[in-house]
Amino acid sequence: MSRSVAGRKLEHIRAILSDPQIERQRSGFEHISLTHRALPELDMDAVDPSCDFLGKRLPFPLLISSMTGGAGDECLHMNRNLAIAAQETGVAMAVGSQRVMFTNPEAKASFDLRGLAPDVPLLANVGAVQLNKGFGVEHCREAVDVLKADALYLHLNPLQEAVQPEGDRDFSGLAEKIAQVAGALDVPVVLKEVGSGLSQADVALGLEAGIRHFDVAGRGGTSWSRIEYHRRSEDDDDLGLVFQDWGLTTVESLIEARETLSHDATKTTLIASGGIRDGVDMAKCVILGADLCGVAAPFLVAAQDSSDSVVKKIRKFQREFATAMFLLGTADVQALKGNLSLIR
Repeated sequence: MSRSVAGRKLEHIRAILSDPQIERQRSGFEHISLTHRALPELDMDAVDPSCDFLGKRLPFPLLISSMTGGAGDECLHMNRNLAIAAQETGVAMAVGSQRVMFTNPEAKASFDLRGLAPDVPLLANVGAVQLNKGFGVEHCREAVDVLKADALYLHLNPLQEAVQPEGDRDFSGLAEKIAQVAGALDVPVVLKEVGSGLSQADVALGLEAGIRHFDVAGRGGTSWSRIEYHRRSEDDDDLGLVFQDWGLTTVESLIEARETLSHDATKTTLIASGGIRDGVDMAKCVILGADLCGVAAPFLVAAQDSSDSVVKKIRKFQREFATAMFLLGTADVQALKGNLSLIR
């Protein structure tokens, strides 16, 4: 089994495609009922689901969330299909971890996407723990420059690293280093979990470090702990299974993050991700205070096929989201956002 960073990327993808239980389906959305309006007093064709993100207008609040990137035709093909689809539909896109391009220069091609998506927000991505492993501001700046990105994800994945056979587990003193990166870059830094949620304490530390953009990436969708279980070195190592449902659900994390951010006087952005599987889930996230919704797993198979397949999936999410807005009697995203009265 390959232990290179590039090989690890492909192993992750194959695990997701081969094990349906990696999709946990426990993000908390099933516990939220919304108030149907039989008299919405709206023309559905006039419903406006558009929003702003990183200074650009999106047709609806969708971010194609981080999936992959690396050397080899498979990663290149997927990221290009995603970028082309993002441009065609006008939604935002984040790439997977760019660490691989610093060990394998050939991987840079899979992150050189601005030419395919010239008009949409693009987010670069580096693991925050790498700031304790020799990475610094220059690495982060290079990740942004290769993508010509509008922002940088610094992702937090302590559970994945704890379970991963070759994981980097020193998360000490990261808040200070995150602050240094945030202060040095010309683009915003977004603090992101990868599937276990951000707590109030995490968001508070991020605010102290100068972060104003957060992606909660809660529990209940793709379980990276279970993915790493498939890559275990010993057959009797079940750590990945024991912790496959660890963390805050997306709903729990959204509520905690919004409460913390509400006390900050500066403008902040809250991205919901983790198990969002249709436009109704998106509507629930916006009602709970999210500005944007990140979706990854539903686009994985489509990205392996073609950009047209990805576009079709995105259009499906858009139609579902706009339909939910109509049936809730909300004419635009501002009428939906934070409107807890819509929850039963």
